[in-house]
Amino acid sequence: MTVPLNPPSVTAKSGPHHFLDRIGIPKALSWGFLGVLIFMIGDGVESGFLSPYLLHDGVSKERVALLFTVYGVTASVSAWFSGALSDLWGPRRVMMLGLGIWATLQVAFLGIAVPTHHYGLLLVSYGLRGFGYPLFAYGFLVWVTAVTPRHRLGSAVGWFWFAFTGGLPTLGSLVASFTVPWMGTYRTLWFALALVAVGGLIAVLLVREPTGRSRLAPPGERPVATLLGSLSIVWRKPRIGVGAVVRTINTAAQFGFLVFLPVFFTDTLGFSLTEWLRLLSAMFATNIFFNLLFGLVGDRLGWQRTVAWFGGVGCAITTLLLYYGTVASGDDFALAMVLVSLFGATLAGYVPLSALMPSLAPEHKGQAMSALNLGAGASTFVGPAVVALFLGPLGVQGVMWIFAGLYLASAGMTLFLTLPAQDSTAGAPAAPAPSRAESV
Repeated sequence: MTVPLNPPSVTAKSGPHHFLDRIGIPKALSWGFLGVLIFMIGDGVESGFLSPYLLHDGVSKERVALLFTVYGVTASVSAWFSGALSDLWGPRRVMMLGLGIWATLQVAFLGIAVPTHHYGLLLVSYGLRGFGYPLFAYGFLVWVTAVTPRHRLGSAVGWFWFAFTGGLPTLGSLVASFTVPWMGTYRTLWFALALVAVGGLIAVLLVREPTGRSRLAPPGERPVATLLGSLSIVWRKPRIGVGAVVRTINTAAQFGFLVFLPVFFTDTLGFSLTEWLRLLSAMFATNIFFNLLFGLVGDRLGWQRTVAWFGGVGCAITTLLLYYGTVASGDDFALAMVLVSLFGATLAGYVPLSALMPSLAPEHKGQAMSALNLGAGASTFVGPAVVALFLGPLGVQGVMWIFAGLYLASAGMTLFLTLPAQDSTAGAPAAPAPSRAESV
């Protein structure tokens, strides 16, 4: 992948002194950040109630877990392809493909599968829809890393995750907390489709930056070599493979929680569905602001230390606090708000991975981003799979201990993510190089 370290599309056209550039948002991509936010709000609308909605509709717990697992598998594959296909086609075309897949299969899910109560159709339409959001969102992330000057990349990536998690599931769940009582769950799912369409069109139509409109790989590079290189880097450079596993653990619990915590909070603890949706919104409202904070902390304390201590160890502690604190207090809404917010804050401790991973393979940044995206996508599969395998025999308590153990393991694995010798004394990438293109 060819990554301009000081791209003229950002520096020459926008100027380094524009307000958006000063706060870390490349002006040329500003509409894209808004589009991703709205798209992910639509994608996140269902996150807090789809599981209990399907259970109420007669789908068994095991089948709901399988449905989310299949969705996670397709999202994982799609996340890897988002980087590789961006190299081949350009990020904008990949984003358009993701938007089209999401919208088409949501229509099939709501228009055919849900009304007929046919599990096979539910599995196909919802499961394959998992290809949609990673192509769109992570395609834009590749666009961000391709055109942002090196010295601003950490901030730009932080803003991407601010938009991503601001939508899924933070504002998405908040929107659902108002629309579900007003228009019902089924109509809310159609409303989510409208939000996705609006956000997607904003991003693909209003972002005029030219780099993302064409392939990023060198002209002579063959498609098969590009695709295989984006996967083989995981074992060619073991640190990249370890980083991908750490990224998988990062949000595995988040996606696993969405399978069983709605039922646990409403049926076991006694919260209403609206209260649960607002707790979920609070969890990730905290997360989006700490995404920016830990980006700054990582630049000063060091990316590796931030991920290990605030991310891995912090999430292990807050996961257990979330379970034991809520069990002890029952339906105490104020305390539950504090506990979910603590988890959301520590979850953001992994944000520096998005700057650390491409720095681990400076000569293959595009492939490193594919590995990072693969780990992000895999988390949507691993989390629900853990729930599907262990919720029955071990219960909620056992599953929470498994997730806490995974977080501690990720903290240990982070010790292997040491930067190349020339960057080891720095907490952030080196100062921007002269304007040139680096072939990856």
